[in-house]
Amino acid sequence: MSDPVTPGPAAHQKPDTSVPHSARIWNYWLGGKDNYPVDEAAGDAYTAVFPGIVTIARSSRAFLRRAITYLVNEAGVRQFLDIGTGLPTADNTHEVAQRLAPDARIVYVDNDPMVLAHARALLYSTPQGATAYIDSDALDPDGVLTAAARTLDFTRPVALVLSNILGHVTDYGQARSVVTRLTDALPSGSHLCVTDGSRGIDPAFEQAQDAYNESGAAPYVLRTVDRITAFFDGLELVEPGVVPVSLWRPDAGSPTPEPIGEHGGLARKP
Repeated sequence: MSDPVTPGPAAHQKPDTSVPHSARIWNYWLGGKDNYPVDEAAGDAYTAVFPGIVTIARSSRAFLRRAITYLVNEAGVRQFLDIGTGLPTADNTHEVAQRLAPDARIVYVDNDPMVLAHARALLYSTPQGATAYIDSDALDPDGVLTAAARTLDFTRPVALVLSNILGHVTDYGQARSVVTRLTDALPSGSHLCVTDGSRGIDPAFEQAQDAYNESGAAPYVLRTVDRITAFFDGLELVEPGVVPVSLWRPDAGSPTPEPIGEHGGLARKP
């Protein structure tokens, strides 16, 4: 089944096509078509400085697929709260989870009007499971949790997915507070999955991101690996811990991956 979209402020807004938007640029790098010329121009300007961003985008998506597969097959998780959903591409959280466990229940959260316009695509679900979309964001964790409880059972384990979203919370203390509030609401056996761009790995990446942040688009902060790892404080990291996403349980038989400036990890709440 598919649950109704929970309306919010973004439902009454039109996408701003005069400035580039990170979700649409990310979609462009992933080969999607849900973007505008301003996003393509910004994406091309970024890749001119740092062509490796396309590898980062695609490696991040592959990490998500592997993490969801682990959560379903090895951790037995059947509920997912994906905040900062972005535009639908291949292997969205519900597609991976419900392919493996048709009874999986997924709640997506985003506050972008263009993402809201694509909610029907995100809401396609197996008959045994459920998907829902909440028009909100991570800066309103209590609102997110209240709305998500209409679809998810918070007495059972939930996987909280934060893919490349915490970098948009530019104040580190605030970002830590958001993660803490959300994970505190989850029962034992739940998991936290985080990926974010990392600083101190590739100077070209940092140069390109700094230029992007100065372009007028919503900024995204690259953080050190130690700071990304600290989001998991109090939780039990799944091996191999917080590593470049390309090195997190790579597919068997695939070419040996190279480290990249995008770190991710998965951890269990005791």
